Amino acid sequence: MSADILIVGDDRKTVDMLRLYLEREGYHVRAAFDGRQALDQVRQATPGLVVLDLMLPRVDGLEVCRAVRASSPVPIIMLTARSTEEDKLVGLELGADDYLTKPFSPRELVARVRAVLRRSGEQPERAEPVARHGGLVIDFSRHEVFLDEQPVALTPREFRLLRVLAANPGRVFTRFELIERAFGLDYDGLERTVDVHLSSLRRKIEPDPADPTYVLTVYGVGYKFARARDREAAR
Repeated sequence: MSADILIVGDDRKTVDMLRLYLEREGYHVRAAFDGRQALDQVRQATPGLVVLDLMLPRVDGLEVCRAVRASSPVPIIMLTARSTEEDKLVGLELGADDYLTKPFSPRELVARVRAVLRRSGEQPERAEPVARHGGLVIDFSRHEVFLDEQPVALTPREFRLLRVLAANPGRVFTRFELIERAFGLDYDGLERTVDVHLSSLRRKIEPDPADPTYVLTVYGVGYKFARARDREAAR
């Protein structure tokens, strides 16, 4: 079954063009032309992916991204005219999975949609179905995480990073290795975005994000997931 894609943008010509390209690829496409319409559509029926312009009337794209991510792990691709690294990182920190800077080719958007959907549907290769690390429980097959028996809402990228790290306790990964394993070889974002996603992940799963218990920084190298004896030694 083809994915249901919601395109959110106030330029109707651009939305119609993107709809045409995506429908040619077999996707079912819906459209919203302001932020409030987008939130209404997501509430009515969660799409398989959201293509989200940041410059929107009524409710801006960053607020839409924040609201959607608070209730759903649906993949989000941002469209932005802002090209600075900091502007991109703000959107990624809110939970977007990818971004395109205007102007862009519709074919490039289709390729990004295909890649994000493929990554969001990938299954873990080397992990046990359920991993338990102290009060943290990770169900790899269901893409669910619990901390002290309470569900934790992670973005797709946060979950993929956690999956790679938790499946290999004690192993140190560089940023590039995490990008390669969690996001795929076709990912062309910034290595620094790994720091952004892991910072957000820590806020959600660590009892004290300033003194992490699970996701540890190995200075000058990268990150690792703490082994049980590492956590015991830190107490």
